[in-house]
Amino acid sequence: MKADVLLGLQWGDEGKGKIVDVLTPNYDLVTRFQGGPNAGHTLEFEGKKFVLRSIPSGIFQGGKVNIIGNGVVLDAALFKAEVEALEKSGHPLTERLKISKKAHLILPTHRLLDAAYESAKGTSKIGTTGKGIGPTYTDKISRNGLRVGDILHNFDEKYKAATDRHKEILKQYSFDCSSLPEIEKEWFEGIECLKRFELIDSEHFINNSLKSEKKVLAEGAQGTMLDIDFGSYPFVTSSNTICAGACTGLGIAPRSIGEVFGIFKAYCTRVGSGPFPTELFDETGEQMRKIGFEFGSVTGRPRRCGWIDLVALKYAIMLNGVTQLIMMKSDVLDSFETIKACVAYKIDGKELTEFPFDIAESVEPVYAELPGWKTDMTKMQSEAEFPENFNAYIQFLEKELQVPIKIVSVGPDRAQTILR
Repeated sequence: MKADVLLGLQWGDEGKGKIVDVLTPNYDLVTRFQGGPNAGHTLEFEGKKFVLRSIPSGIFQGGKVNIIGNGVVLDAALFKAEVEALEKSGHPLTERLKISKKAHLILPTHRLLDAAYESAKGTSKIGTTGKGIGPTYTDKISRNGLRVGDILHNFDEKYKAATDRHKEILKQYSFDCSSLPEIEKEWFEGIECLKRFELIDSEHFINNSLKSEKKVLAEGAQGTMLDIDFGSYPFVTSSNTICAGACTGLGIAPRSIGEVFGIFKAYCTRVGSGPFPTELFDETGEQMRKIGFEFGSVTGRPRRCGWIDLVALKYAIMLNGVTQLIMMKSDVLDSFETIKACVAYKIDGKELTEFPFDIAESVEPVYAELPGWKTDMTKMQSEAEFPENFNAYIQFLEKELQVPIKIVSVGPDRAQTILR
């Protein structure tokens, strides 16, 4: 048995949570392999809306095991709040969720360091969410981090050593740490919450599950174009968001990867700073934002909007070895007269179809134009109902991307999902 991987192909916010929820009935285990609480997955069903930060999106389906993998960074206070909100809605989390002992902990001082570092950048800010993700991964790589398993062994001593080191760094930035005691109080309550859950050696658990013919779905956070190695550096996240990250973030071999589901929006969005070649600054972009309700599910920040970027999308498909595509938010484009798709970049007068080293402001998108379908698709229940021009858009994308689009989303609810 192989593990299937589901991940975003753009700058995040593609709608991964909804699709994980839709696919979960086909799997025994749903796992998160990277990222932290800066990435929110929004799910809507039965008239209710849920936002998940660290917990896998398969948590709503009974009889499934959900695992927070070793590649994830976890904030105990935010985790506790997430757990309480879900338990209040009637979902028995302790029966469904297990946590890797090797997942790294976001300490309260990591949040302060995040703010200090971002403030020091002045006008060159990355646009971090301020959740302490970057400093936590920095400590992980520099071998100074604390892991979930550490809460079971001399934790107070380890915690003090780590935070004392952070405080010395914060002094160099003359950063105000007066909020730390209050943050720490909530955080240690979160640590007690963590202890309610089964803490496991997830690499053994997942590989043994595969040997036992269990079906595993690995859920990525953020998107390919935010990958630390292959994204629009330095305006990226601090982890590997691509398919390879599932191997290191769960402890499974490359040969254990099966299907790779690549999720993308019918257009593009981005939150925070960084280059965005197809970004629209006009009424069209504002219309996309308004119709698609493009605001961050965790931060509430308005998302930047633009036409679909096929240069970046082909690059993401290549990096991930995508076998099936899933197109989200198709309905957001229902009212547009003309649909545009970026098929090349023009840099210094030359057209490029391969994603370059740097996509700075000098990149000019080259567009193909297609007629819009001018039809409300939100109540459609099968492919047979698709308007002709929408089918033409799908066929155009499949020809350009050379991968089949197997699922189309026509609204936020679980039921507004059409298989092809």
